[in-house]
Amino acid sequence: MEDRTKIEKSLTWDFTHIYKDDKEWEDALQGAEKRIPEIQALQGTLTNSSESLKNGLDLIYEIGEIVNRVYLYAFLQKSLDNGNADYQTKASKAMNLYVSYGMATSFVDPEILSASEEKTSSFLSDPSLADYKHIYEDIARSKAHTLDAKTENMLAMMGEIVSTPENAFEMLEAVDIQFPNFTVNGKDYPLSHALYRAYLESNDRDIRATAFEKYTEQFKNHINTLAATYTGAVKTNNVYAKIRSYNSACEKSLSGSNVPLSVYDNLVAAVRSEIPTMREYIDVRKKILGVSDVHMYDMYCPMVASADMSLTYEQAKEMVKKACAPLGKEYLELLDRAFAERWVDVYETKGKTTGAFSCGVHGVHPYVLLNFTGTLDSAFTLAHELGHSMHSYFSSRENSYANHGYKLLVAEVASTVNEVLLVKYLLSVETDKARKAALLNHLLESFRTTVFRQTLFAEFERNVHEADANGTPLNATSISAIYRKLNEEYYPNAVIDEIHDYEWSRVPHFYNSFYVYQYATGFCSAVKIATDILETKDPSKYLKFLSMGGSDYPIEELKVAGVDLTDPNMVRQSLKEFGKTLDEFKKFI
Repeated sequence: MEDRTKIEKSLTWDFTHIYKDDKEWEDALQGAEKRIPEIQALQGTLTNSSESLKNGLDLIYEIGEIVNRVYLYAFLQKSLDNGNADYQTKASKAMNLYVSYGMATSFVDPEILSASEEKTSSFLSDPSLADYKHIYEDIARSKAHTLDAKTENMLAMMGEIVSTPENAFEMLEAVDIQFPNFTVNGKDYPLSHALYRAYLESNDRDIRATAFEKYTEQFKNHINTLAATYTGAVKTNNVYAKIRSYNSACEKSLSGSNVPLSVYDNLVAAVRSEIPTMREYIDVRKKILGVSDVHMYDMYCPMVASADMSLTYEQAKEMVKKACAPLGKEYLELLDRAFAERWVDVYETKGKTTGAFSCGVHGVHPYVLLNFTGTLDSAFTLAHELGHSMHSYFSSRENSYANHGYKLLVAEVASTVNEVLLVKYLLSVETDKARKAALLNHLLESFRTTVFRQTLFAEFERNVHEADANGTPLNATSISAIYRKLNEEYYPNAVIDEIHDYEWSRVPHFYNSFYVYQYATGFCSAVKIATDILETKDPSKYLKFLSMGGSDYPIEELKVAGVDLTDPNMVRQSLKEFGKTLDEFKKFI
């Protein structure tokens, strides 16, 4: 693990693009706090006229952008060292501001919905309100689930409290859990979140198995606490769904993006229909690895042991740029800016948030967090997060703050387009048979981890929420049993070890309920989009999609890029690529 003080400055974030120093941030925080009453003073005036509605919304979003920027500055700093008390204090102050803003604006939706049909019609047709038309239509769509102003304010007051399960998980996972070194054949190996994935890709089965056991064991040691935190999150989701008159927490979550439940159901049905192909894939893996049984810790290592795919960060950068060339000159220029202007924090350090993410800051630029380890997977992670960043950048540039934020359904599309372009590029230039086989294996694993695994996760989330809604007590045993059953169904000819039953407890995405299914729909959408771009040599439809932000519903935005998720065959057609890739891979073994 790197010492942050010794990392080259160019490989770390530059926060001065948001605020020049902490004092400027503090001034912005205090300034926003003082302006909250300006929003409260609007109550009862919004729908008096088109002018009052426009002026009110202008003010609300102006202050909202400041609040958002204050929060993100603190969030990003804390993500670099979650154990830093100063960063924790900043994040707490910023969250308090966010809650205050949420409370102050809680009257807006009920007040807009109280307007007469005549006024609503006039507002929607008023050119001065054009920037808010989609927002207004979206509020009207949620009328049946919007409560009175007093109740909305009470729910807003709960904002920080309901995030307690996620906060507790984050502190336990990122700070309190300490991973021990482990020994294999007399050699000691350090263990961390980032190194864990690298060990799973090791060609040494003893390293894979031991790392898997020692890593997951740390979560098992806290399993009752983790079951309690996740149960708290699930119960909160179910209660809020009831309060807002939804049939389920899943329906409530999808409704936020106006996504029909059929999209969720179609995904699960399509993936389950390809389980026979997954069985075939596991048999191929078993044969190549020369083992009698495939355990889950055997699922990540490259099946072509002779293919050395290690690379430096500089090599990864150049690789991503070449892969993204079909997206055009401007796209490549923005990638250069990302590297030159320190949009990316590259290496793992003590207390740093695990995994990777991209965080857009409207009016500034996105920030990318990596934990780069020098593997091919790290290069794909870089491509993935830069895809998010370009989506955020174009959306921010082409839309006001009110309309810049794209919905979750499209959030994983741009990132995965980059991944697909990268693997297609590498396959096109690779001449070494072993390396080509390794790349095909990577594509197969992308399908397994991003489509099969995330759909399994999606079923897990829904099953746990339904169990709670139906009165089944949630605890470490019952939650783990749900997880085991799904793994046995999705990987019917793999060995599911007892320690694997607890894997669910380490997944942070479960605290952002019903998010993960969009990795799967995003991947399937990206396969089609990337294929279209490479075939037509025309990225214009895709670039238009990247620029739409939240100006339309995500289902409609995807149609601009040539994808219709309401068609049950769309996901099935993309999944056929899994079988085709497996057939191609088998030619090399």
